[in-house]
Amino acid sequence: MPDARRYQFRAITGLLILAGLAFVGVAVYYFVTPAGSLASFVPGHQAGSSHHHMKHGVAALAVAVVLWIGAWFTTAPGGQAGS
Repeated sequence: MPDARRYQFRAITGLLILAGLAFVGVAVYYFVTPAGSLASFVPGHQAGSSHHHMKHGVAALAVAVVLWIGAWFTTAPGGQAGS
């Protein structure tokens, strides 16, 4: 008989995946937008600067990866203990 364990998709899994996608969007925003053109409420905004904040983008990608690893851990098999 095949393995009867089932993987459960929990709401937290979906939220972590979506948050990871949002951070990828933030990373792309940092990669393509010069510091002078960033919105004033975004960390790294520098009026008149043409510098791109690559470290901010890399950090946002790292957060996305951590969120996706967390999502992966929430998909543990949902079987009965001891069966």
